Amino acid sequence: MNDVLGEFEILTEDLDHPEDLAWDPLTGRIYAGGEAGQIYAVTLDGEVAQVADTGGGILGLAVDAAGAIYACDEGRAEVLRVDPSSGKVQTYSAGSAERDMIEPNYCAFDAAGNLFVTDSSEWEEQNGVIYRIAPGGETVVWTAALRRYPNGCCFSADGRSLYVVESSLPGVWRVPVAADGAAGEPALVIELPAAHVPDGLALDDAGALYIACYRPDRVYRLTSGGDLSAVVDDPRGLKLNTPTNVAFVGPGLDRLAIANVGEWHLLVGDVGARGAPLFYPSVG
Repeated sequence: MNDVLGEFEILTEDLDHPEDLAWDPLTGRIYAGGEAGQIYAVTLDGEVAQVADTGGGILGLAVDAAGAIYACDEGRAEVLRVDPSSGKVQTYSAGSAERDMIEPNYCAFDAAGNLFVTDSSEWEEQNGVIYRIAPGGETVVWTAALRRYPNGCCFSADGRSLYVVESSLPGVWRVPVAADGAAGEPALVIELPAAHVPDGLALDDAGALYIACYRPDRVYRLTSGGDLSAVVDDPRGLKLNTPTNVAFVGPGLDRLAIANVGEWHLLVGDVGARGAPLFYPSVG
C-alpha cells in the first residue's frame, strides 16, 4: 500500500481546499474548485490559473462539449454555468418548482445533456434528493429514494445506471435509468464499515468503481465482481488528506487524480487502470 501511495505525486499545492476535480479533454486541463468560490484550471505539468470566482463555495464539477463548466456551489445553493475563457458565471439551476436546492454537492452528465445533481441537504435530517436538469436548466427532482447525504455520483459506461454515494449510510447505490429517463429502484452496491465517510466516485474501463473516502484517508477499488481493496491508503494523512473526489485524467485517462479537501493539493498517480470515458454532451 505504501508503494502505491509513493507512486502518487503532488501535482499542485496552490489550491484552496479543493473538494472536486474534472478533466476537460478539450483543453487538456483539470478543473478544481476552492472553498471560497474559486475555480482553477490546472495543467498536467502543475501550472495553475484561476479562471473564475463565484463568491460561494465550489463542490462538484462537470464539463460539456463546448468546454463550459458546471459547478455545484454550496455557498449560493445553486448549480452554476461558468465560461472559463471569460470568467462569466450564470445560475443554471437553483432547484425545482417544488424544492429549492440546499447543498448541491456533485454532478454528472448523461449522453443527452441532462445534468444529474446530488443535493446532500443536511446530514442529520436525511433529506437529500437527486435532481435532473435538462439542457437549458429545467429542473425536476429525479429521485428522493437516497436521502442519507447523497454525494459523489458517476454513470455506468452505457449510461443506463447512475452510481451514487450515500455518505451517511455509508455506501454506494446503483440507480437504473429507465428508457423514459425516470429513476428505477436503487440497488445497494456496497455498504462500508460504519467508521467510513465515502465521498467521490470514478469508474474505470473494466467497470471497477473508485471510492474516495473523506474518512479514513483512503481510496478503494470495487471491481465489477464485488472485490473491494484499498488502492491508496495514508493512515497518517500526510499525503492523502481527506480525499473527497477522484477522476481519471490525461489524454489516455490513465492517471488517477485525487482532490484533498483537507489540504491545498491535487495528487496524480498510476493505479494500473484507465478511466471509462465520460459524457461531454452538447448542451446548447
